[in-house]
Amino acid sequence: MWSVNSRPENIRLATEESLKRLKVDVIDLLYQHRVDPNVPIEDVAGTVKDLIKEGKVKHFGLSEAGAATIRKAHVVQPVTALQSEYSLWTRQHEKEIIPTIQELGIGLVAFSPLGKGFLAGKIDETTKFAEGDIRNILPRYTEEARVANKALFRFTSTVC
Repeated sequence: MWSVNSRPENIRLATEESLKRLKVDVIDLLYQHRVDPNVPIEDVAGTVKDLIKEGKVKHFGLSEAGAATIRKAHVVQPVTALQSEYSLWTRQHEKEIIPTIQELGIGLVAFSPLGKGFLAGKIDETTKFAEGDIRNILPRYTEEARVANKALFRFTSTVC
């Protein structure tokens, strides 16, 4: 089972192992992929700040972080990029997160901008996802949801 572990010693270990595997001296952008509820974000940002001072990392990024978390981290170590799902389906970030990162000068790295394939017209109600595919457990990819969303997709593709 996959779990989040952002303890400072684990961040250091993961960074050292990545440097070795990648055969590089510095990581350009080190992301915290998912906020760890068991480790204060200030500790994470402080550890990355130390890695930057040591020349092992150039920039700090967060993934799927909320506005308050972004602000807390940014005070300790400026955040360069936020990676989050963003598409016509996933627009909740426009209310609070995008204004926050704009204010702080943080870039957005959007993932799944085509709705994990649905907005590209590659998925319909007959599509079968492979075992382990995240879309098997996401409510918007149930067969019923795909039927309903297909009508919306046809509407948006004719309007755009």
